[in-house]
Amino acid sequence: MSQDEGDSLGGRLGRYARVGSSVGGLAVKLAGQRYLGWTLDRDKHASELKAALGGLKGPLMKAAQLIATIPDALPPEYAKELAQLQANAPAMGWTFVRRRMATELGPDWQARFGKFDKEASFAASLGQVHRATLLDGTEVACKLQYPDMASALEADLNQLKLVFAVGQRFDPAIRTDEIHAEITTRLREELDYRREAKHVALYRHMLRDEPNVHVPEVVASHSTDRLLTMTWLQGEPLLNWKNRSQEEKDQLAIHMFRAWYVPFYVYGVIHGDPHLGNYTVRPDGSVNLMDFGCVRIFPPRFVRGSIELYRALMTDDQDRAVAAYEDWGFTGLSREMIAVLNRWAAFLYGPLMDDRPRRLTEGMADGHGREMAQNVFGELRRMGGVRPPREFVFMDRAAIGLGAVFIHLRASINWHRLFEGLVEGFDVDALAQRQQTALTEAGL
Repeated sequence: MSQDEGDSLGGRLGRYARVGSSVGGLAVKLAGQRYLGWTLDRDKHASELKAALGGLKGPLMKAAQLIATIPDALPPEYAKELAQLQANAPAMGWTFVRRRMATELGPDWQARFGKFDKEASFAASLGQVHRATLLDGTEVACKLQYPDMASALEADLNQLKLVFAVGQRFDPAIRTDEIHAEITTRLREELDYRREAKHVALYRHMLRDEPNVHVPEVVASHSTDRLLTMTWLQGEPLLNWKNRSQEEKDQLAIHMFRAWYVPFYVYGVIHGDPHLGNYTVRPDGSVNLMDFGCVRIFPPRFVRGSIELYRALMTDDQDRAVAAYEDWGFTGLSREMIAVLNRWAAFLYGPLMDDRPRRLTEGMADGHGREMAQNVFGELRRMGGVRPPREFVFMDRAAIGLGAVFIHLRASINWHRLFEGLVEGFDVDALAQRQQTALTEAGL
């Protein structure tokens, strides 16, 4: 890796200069509000921060989107604005692409393709995707990382501490040290395209018996540390299906459910970024799953805790709930805290506990979930706060993102039976064995 492509001091200093004024200025203004009595229009300030971050490519924008989904990690004005950030920065031009491809595959790289589209099909926060054809006619997607992302990541992770300082200044119920550690680990992994290629292999293994979920195949001969070439999966955006028949939408929702939760409940693995751009739908309603940079592998006990808490809520078994929270890694919880957490869990698990076809939001007023979260975390704040285990960050991200998909589709499904079908006969030791086999085969 060349110095300009790696984590260079110059790259980091340049990143600090571009990012520091927006994020550092945020911390200064908030400190002034707290200690000097300055008046701060938080709505306006949050909007300004979103505008500043929205002009950046790279990890900080992605991290901001993630943070916005975690209740009480930031004041509501900031969470609302940051949640609107979209990973659709303008694509780099052909001169950039030609130079970057030569760096990855050599000066004669174009001779290795039958066709290579000059215009990017998709541009995101860390890289962009070009459609191409191999010499044998195979259609592929070439995911090309932007230059200097390693430097950007390390600079942004330091700036991220200032973003979290915003929440800490308002005494949040959630302590953010574990959140920062988890986001740091996952974002570093996302820059490693060799690892992502292994994630693709892992998902091909885990979903090999799911006929309605499709995973691309990596083309190793055309992949490097910062270029990932995969077979092209033809499909259309999920939102195109919003006006389909109820039966078609419900069936699509079932395929999406299985795409995410067969890996979790059978192997202890979850795709941590169910963004609308990360999947498409085939004409038969089956799902193409794409972009495997953000994948979380869980300890088997964490999966057991997820199922045990559901069983505890179904049977109103307090001791079983306590054991489930311990499986999840919570420590130092009082009975009072557990009672509050159970209210939040009962809200999240509600659709799974109801043995009938229903929509996720049935019986809820608009904003009910947000109000519930604010009430729960307000009570936890009063009790001194709670430190969530690291695993929660991307588990919550997946649940929130996938739930949004089901709401978009207005899917009406018997979620209870769908879930029971996945967890019936669960055995933690069997999961551990399956997980180890799958990870070994994928080279992880």
